[in-house]
Amino acid sequence: MQTPLLEMKSITKVFPGVRALDNVNLQVTEGEIHALVGENGAGKSTLMNVLSGIYPYGSYEGDIIYQGEVCKFGRIKDSESKGIVIIHQELALVPYLTIGENMFLGNERGSSLRVDWDETFSKADEILKTVGLYESSRMLVKDIGVGKQQLVEIAKALAKNVKLLILDEPTASLNESDSRKLLDLILQLKQAGMTSILISHKLSEISYVADKITILRDGSTIETLVKGEDDITEGRIVKGMVGRDLVDRFPKREAKIGGVCMEVKDWTVYHPAYEGRRVCDEVNIQLRRGEIVGISGLMGAGRTELAMSIFGKSYGAHISGHLFINGKEVHLHKVKDAIENKLAYVTEDRKSNGLILNAPIRENITMAKMDKISRHQVLDKDLEISVASEYKDKLKTKCASIEQKASSLSGGNQQKVLLSKWMFADPEILILDEPTRGIDVGAKYEIYCIMNQLVAEGKSVLMISSELPEILGMCDRIYVMNEGKIVSELNREDASQEVIMSCILQSSKGA
Repeated sequence: MQTPLLEMKSITKVFPGVRALDNVNLQVTEGEIHALVGENGAGKSTLMNVLSGIYPYGSYEGDIIYQGEVCKFGRIKDSESKGIVIIHQELALVPYLTIGENMFLGNERGSSLRVDWDETFSKADEILKTVGLYESSRMLVKDIGVGKQQLVEIAKALAKNVKLLILDEPTASLNESDSRKLLDLILQLKQAGMTSILISHKLSEISYVADKITILRDGSTIETLVKGEDDITEGRIVKGMVGRDLVDRFPKREAKIGGVCMEVKDWTVYHPAYEGRRVCDEVNIQLRRGEIVGISGLMGAGRTELAMSIFGKSYGAHISGHLFINGKEVHLHKVKDAIENKLAYVTEDRKSNGLILNAPIRENITMAKMDKISRHQVLDKDLEISVASEYKDKLKTKCASIEQKASSLSGGNQQKVLLSKWMFADPEILILDEPTRGIDVGAKYEIYCIMNQLVAEGKSVLMISSELPEILGMCDRIYVMNEGKIVSELNREDASQEVIMSCILQSSKGA
């Protein structure tokens, strides 16, 4: 039996009012890819923050044994000096620095008095080739896509002589093609002797790369499954995560579809920074009452730009075309106009654009429609508390109190607060942009149920998603978007992953 590279023994971590980790044990063998799975709030990221020194020794109970030595990391630099490097879900790159500068930030080449830029960029170029990124290290990070930025993060880790690489939801913001490239790179690094811990909610990815899978639930270790020894199925993993069998990934719904409630005609949007570049090109779509309509497409297809430009011209320049709500043409020049016309937009970026993370749950839920909890322009605090409590219970948001800051919630519970915010605004039409990104299967199911409930009440949902199974499982109709254009409209029964991808490929420029 191999000696573990890493052992985490009886790790317990308590926050005020919450036991985030309860006697968790983890063993990782050298050269393996070890997946860590569990629902949002199960303790995965907390455990990795303990390991990397973000939560320092003394703030938790238990032992970390790495390479046979008991470690007491007081800060992240201590763990990095041992070759343990963590890459967080939110990329930690500086957009206006070059790739090379980012890779060696805090780890500069040269002396304490002078940075050796020639060595910095030559070494960076060498490492970039290792991760399969053939861009100049002198290019600014802001000028490369998210998939390439993720590769820069891995190159940055390699520049620190990493031995144990921790990846927290590395493909959450990537399309399927970029995700597969990243997973293949992790396998390639394994062949070179690298050990990795991978946190992911995408079970297909876990099955593709992981040698072992440790399941956490409610801050406790449930079991560790070994590829080749245990019967590893998605059903077994899901049951371990949620504590029950999840027979149907998508809740059933009998669609009762009414008349057209929103129509977009000849909608054209230009990029706000690059003059002359169309991001939406004469788009035409319709949405009916009681209907969930999906917009599918690759990253960069223009889906989010379309949604934001409709929602009070939140994005874009030189916007033209016609928008009709309930048969009447409307001109929504700002977000307030959109809200007053019963339109809501749940952003894909809940942390930057959807929530005020340092504000309590209570304020986040009510902020989009303050006039509903005010009397003569004076806030009714008791009414606000009542409303926030009602939505907390209605959406089963897990929190110690509605006074808890949104930043302290898991991703799935943050998403529920964001949905609560827009449901309280009482919209008739909800645009949901990647509504389940970065959340686990159990929380996804709950959000799908909320979507079904909304359309059962006669509301309408326009859903943007990069996950084709989600689009196919939830939508009554699907628009396929590519390069700023709607290239196909499919009914649910005619749609499949193959058909959608075929529509995209056939419409691509030069095809």
